[in-house]
Amino acid sequence: MWAWQTRVDGTLTHTELPLPVPADEEVLVRVLACGVCRTDLHVVDGDLPPHRSPVVPGHEVVGVVEQVGTRVHGRTVGERVGIAWLRSTCGECTWCRRGAENLCPASTYTGWDADGGYADHVTAPAAYVYPLPDLPDVQVAPLLCAGIIGYRALRRAAVPPGGRLGIYGFGASAHITAQIALAQGAELHVLTRDEDARALALELGAASAGAAADAPPVPLDSAIVFAPAGELVPVALSALDRGGTLALAGIHLTDVPSLNYQRHLFRERTLTSVTANTRSDGAELLRLATRLGIRATVTTYRMDQADVALRDLAADRVHGAAVLVAGS
Repeated sequence: MWAWQTRVDGTLTHTELPLPVPADEEVLVRVLACGVCRTDLHVVDGDLPPHRSPVVPGHEVVGVVEQVGTRVHGRTVGERVGIAWLRSTCGECTWCRRGAENLCPASTYTGWDADGGYADHVTAPAAYVYPLPDLPDVQVAPLLCAGIIGYRALRRAAVPPGGRLGIYGFGASAHITAQIALAQGAELHVLTRDEDARALALELGAASAGAAADAPPVPLDSAIVFAPAGELVPVALSALDRGGTLALAGIHLTDVPSLNYQRHLFRERTLTSVTANTRSDGAELLRLATRLGIRATVTTYRMDQADVALRDLAADRVHGAAVLVAGS
């Protein structure tokens, strides 16, 4: 099969690889579409330390099961499934036993520890793939990481009923999360450097949209930083009202400047982070997306344009979410 692989110089190369054979508890999936996530960019650029090199990136995979391992139950050949970032956990540690499998020290990740979806085919543990709602491939793909992580970040941000939520950065994850927050009754304020993204935020129903370093027009009850920019952390904390919560949604963040206790943290402000996701996060998000009519704004690329898509993502030229489409 053909696939994209990472190179040590921070680029991708197109190569031929043997068709993967699923292990006993895995499924072999023919890729129909794969979202392009900023985490893929961090893997390719080396911002995230390599877990496997070279590796095939991609962890927002929509595809069809072509083969099942001998110990697979509940997945069938011909079934349309999704493969997300979380690939496996130990199932035995303290965190797994208490329902926090996203914190499992032995967790592995699609497109980082094992080959992902920038390819014709990919294998994944059957217990970690998702049955998919009846939505187009290019709509489902961004939900499988951008949607799931955004949903977890929204929960971690603890927005009170009818509360004021600030979102910093407005790419794939943020614009999906914004729709959920609005549907749940939040008053949304978006702060991002991209003018087109500000326009999209207002189109989706945001009460305001300003530049990333601007102060929102009202104090915020909650905020989420999606941009991988540590300098926004004190900015967002300063925008919080008493008792407000800031959630950091990224797997990678540049260094955070020093904080002033009185200005940034006092009055019971909370600063929290998001680490990966649980499978229940994914299942809940997919149900919500269908029920609430969540729709991703998508820019599509052919699968052989993965390098172009990543360059566009790095240069903030992607409107909404980027998705690679097989056979196009």
